[in-house]
Order: sequence, then C-alpha cells, then structure tokens
Amino acid sequence: MKKLTGESMNITEENLKAMQQLFPEAFEEGKIDFDVLRQLLGDFVDDEQERYSFKWNGKGKALRLSQTPSMGTLRPCKEESKDWDNTENLYIEGDNLEVLKLLQKSYYGKVKMIYIDPPYNTGGDFVYKDNFHDNIQNYKEVTGQVDGEGNRMDTNTEANGRFHTDWLNMMYPRLILARNLLTDDGVIFISIDDNEVEELRRICNEIFGEISFRNAILTRRRTKSLNSQFADNGLYSLNVGAEYVLVYAKNKFLMKAIRSKKQNASNKGRWDVFWSNADRPTMRYDILGFTPTTGQWRNSKEKADEAVENYRIYKDNYSDKMTLEEYYAKTGVSDFIRRIPNGIGKNGGVQHWIAPSDTVLRTSNWTDIEVSQIGKEIDIPFDNPKNKNLVIELMKLADIKRHDVILDFFSGSSTTAHAVMQLNVEDGDNRQFIMVQLPEPTDRKSEAYKAGYKNICEIGKERIRRAGDKIKAEAGDKAADLDTGFKVFKLDSSNLQKWNPQPDDLMMTLQQATDNFLPDRTEQDVLYEIMLKMGLELTCQVEEEQAAGETVYIIGGGALMICLGRKITTAVAEAVVKLHEEYESELWQVVFRDTGFASDMDKTNVKETLKAAGLDEDSFVCV
Repeated sequence: MKKLTGESMNITEENLKAMQQLFPEAFEEGKIDFDVLRQLLGDFVDDEQERYSFKWNGKGKALRLSQTPSMGTLRPCKEESKDWDNTENLYIEGDNLEVLKLLQKSYYGKVKMIYIDPPYNTGGDFVYKDNFHDNIQNYKEVTGQVDGEGNRMDTNTEANGRFHTDWLNMMYPRLILARNLLTDDGVIFISIDDNEVEELRRICNEIFGEISFRNAILTRRRTKSLNSQFADNGLYSLNVGAEYVLVYAKNKFLMKAIRSKKQNASNKGRWDVFWSNADRPTMRYDILGFTPTTGQWRNSKEKADEAVENYRIYKDNYSDKMTLEEYYAKTGVSDFIRRIPNGIGKNGGVQHWIAPSDTVLRTSNWTDIEVSQIGKEIDIPFDNPKNKNLVIELMKLADIKRHDVILDFFSGSSTTAHAVMQLNVEDGDNRQFIMVQLPEPTDRKSEAYKAGYKNICEIGKERIRRAGDKIKAEAGDKAADLDTGFKVFKLDSSNLQKWNPQPDDLMMTLQQATDNFLPDRTEQDVLYEIMLKMGLELTCQVEEEQAAGETVYIIGGGALMICLGRKITTAVAEAVVKLHEEYESELWQVVFRDTGFASDMDKTNVKETLKAAGLDEDSFVCV
C-alpha cells in the first residue's frame, strides 16, 4: 500500500531513474559509479582542469533549490474563479519557484510554449528572495500573509556587489524547472533588456543547450527624451530604444514562417535569378536548354517544369491582353520561370517571377512592434503592461494551436492570458493558459491601490475577466464557445500535517492522532492536492458519486477515485468496485483517507476487496 506524502515530485530521483535506464552498468546498489560512467562516455568526458564554464557565487545552491521537492500545495479558490466547472485555464497565486515544482508531475512535458517577462534587475525592489530551508514560510512573509523576520523587499542595487549574482540565483532554478514542463517540440520566449541579456543567454545556453538558441528578437521600446536636456554637452550613453526576446527550443521546435507588413510596398512583381550557390548536384538539371555546372536551382525539377509551363501558357494566350500581375490576380498562379535569350553566367539567364506582396518574411528585427502596450484596452491601473500583439505574434511564430498549453510564470497584469483569448477567437482554436504570479502588494501610494487592488494578482485576475467579456461582446456568435474562464489556485503549505505532539496542548495532540489533515482545510483542498501529487491536471473534470453513504470523487473518467470519508468499510470498497465497472476506465487508482478506517483489519479487508476486483497494490493509496 502506498502512502501519499506532502512532497511534490522528486526531480533528482526521476533523473536517476532515467540515467539508470541509459547506463545500468554505472549503477551499483542504487549509487552511481562515476569511474564506470566515465568509461561508458569515453571521449565525451572533459578531464581538462581549465575549461570554459559559467560560475557565480550561489550557483550550486540554486541548482539544489530546483531539485528540492516542495512541501506546499495549491488550494482551490472557486469564489475568485470564473466558470470553474467548464474552464481549462488556470490562474495560480504564489511564488513561481514553488509553483513550478508543484506542477512538475501533472504538467511534465505538456507545455508547448512559455513566455515570461521576468524582473529586469534595474536596481528596484527585488521581491523574489528564495529561502533554501522553507520557501513556503518565506513566501508568506514576503507577501505579508504572516509576520516574520525580514518581512521586506531587498533593493538589488549595483553597489551591493551581488547585482548580477542575486538575479542569476533567482532565475537559474526557475528556468531549470520550466524546461522540464516543455514538450519535446516546445519553446520558451524570454523578454529582457540589456542589463542582463548576456547573463541570461549564458544560463539558457547551459540549461537548454547552446544548440537550442534560435534567435534574439529585437523589439521597440517607447522613445523617451530623457537625454534632450544634456544633448548639447555630450551624452554618457544613448537612451535605450530596444529590448530583446530570447528564443530557446526544447528539442524539435520548428518556427512557422510568419510575415510582417512592408512599408511603401510595390504593386509590381519582379524577376529574380533562379540559381543559388549552395552546392547540391542533385538540384542541377536542364531548364530551357541550360544546366548549371555549379550551385543549384531553387526548386525541384517537377516544380520548375510546372513553372516553365505556367509561363508558356501566359505568354502564348494572355500576354497581349494583360500584365503578369493582372494574370496572377485573376488566376492565383504565381510560379513562372523564363530564360532570357542568350543568357550567360552561372544562372544561364534562367529567372523566376516573384509576385507583388505587401508583406515580407519576418526576420529577428521586430521593431515594428512596441514591447509595451500603447494605450489601454482595459481600464485597469498597471504600469507598462506588455504588448498583447507581441505575445500573439510569438504564438503564431511557435505555431501554437488546438489545445496547446501556454505558460507565463511572471504573468503580471495577465497580458499572455489576454493574448491567448484574443487569438482563440480570431482562429477558433482552444489554446489554454496557465498564469502564475506572486501576489506582490501594490504600493499604497499607487493608483492601483487607490482603486482597490491590494496586490498584482487582483489586477491580473480582473484583467482576464474584463478582457474575456470584451472579446465576447465584440465577437458575438463567433465567441459562443470561447473559454474566457479560469480556475484560481493559491500556494500554501501542504494539507497533510506531520505528527508533532504538543505537550502543552492536549486537544491539538488528540486531533493529530485522529486526523492527519490540517483542521482549517476542506475536502476540496485535499482533493486537489491528491490530484496534483498523483500527476493529474488541475483542470480535470471532477464528478461526485455516493458509495455506501460516503462521497467518492471520480476524476478523469474513472482513472482516479478518492474517498475522504470517516467510515470506510468493505461496503464502501464494494460500491467503489461497482463504480469502476460503470466508468469502464482502463486506468484505476483508489485513494482513501487513512484515518477513515476503524482498524487495521478494516483497512486490510478493503484492500483485499479492491485487489480481488483487479486493483494492483501500488494503485491503492492512503492519505
């Protein structure tokens, strides 16, 4: 029988299991023999004492922090959610380091795209201060939920000597955990300015692999005239006019070719050489009496022959009646190849036609898009929200569609959620979002605080509500099936209390002896912690059935059945078996409240009843 602990997935154990599958010879009694591992890896081991590496003070601790299981949970908050019973979107309040740990088992390898806009390390308040020993307690102190030593933000100034170090120690473990969540063809986009772009590239090269770097996209920053008053005397540096979006793949990610608008686009087509200097002999063949001896043609012989024929048809039948542009507009045919008489050179005078277009394939220069939102669509006070159109364009580049999941774990005012809903209504897909945000208190002097928003999460949730309503109102029937809801979960300590006798509080000690759930937690709290730590997604449908007078929660169409009743008997077990037969689920796991059995004998009888019905021992869990 398995006993559910309050821990999240142990990443170190999972990595060791994967290594043992690859290199079983290097393991002896569960431990790695590094001498054997070195022999197995052969030439791939670097034994040089002096080699390139990126180190900083605290890197080892930051790595261990990413591998330390979380003792927290995510508690459901239906009253702050929207369309709880139907939505597939999530909004999670909490320290993103702990949240990313808690999402590992349920969302490992399931997120197609991550977009984040982390703190830019400009010397302002640095709220992400991790505590190696108890990050949940630290999180509560930072967000003002409890009193404690150090209940304040640190200002990460250049003068403290750890300006880059503090920022790296914050980002490193979060990016390690984020990579785990990406699908094999997933991608992460990270907005950053020039303060930390170099350091960010170096840690991403280490985490994702240098080969996984795809681009540094340049975006336009709002122009400021701060230097105008000093221009006559000479400037120390130019105002910053651009920011970056770093692009890193997980493994197999391929971008979708997307186009941007041209300025002063011509309505005329043009002829260009059909030859390129890439040396592929298989792409050298006869076109209109000429075969190149070097380089290659741009397309296959089949496509080239078709384009030659297209141009012959136009020339013989239509060239005296209309231009090639007019013929293209009428027929949609755009592939044409001709050869200039007596053409010479490597191309032999062979040309292909390029149709007129008001767009061009995007490069990494996206300075037509401003990184911050120009003007407010939603009347909510928030300084410099990211441009929704930037996130939409990134989703198009990543070819995010259907039921793909997009994660933003520095979600701020929820621009990413807004962008997902907007793109969904435009093309009819059903992308899902997961927003994660620290409930950082708003400044008492800020417009947000005066408007009633006590923390950033309140702003983010309200923006999603209003944006969803606005999109639906504008789209009408087109948005009938649009998911604008979200389930809210909040980070907290585990619902499972450890045995901790209180000599001065007999009632508390007795309560612990009769129930291992914290007294202020509900069945719903425990239910979702079980789902999370057994690897089920938080958006799974939950049904309720009765079994011999006890409530049984049915999750995933019968894949998981949970009974948290206080009187669990063989009659309950027999009723659970009947439910399993009704749902006809191939997968089957059953979870019971450990203190719900009157005796160990009752527990054994229940276990044997389920075993006789086909439930294997590892699928019977007590909590």
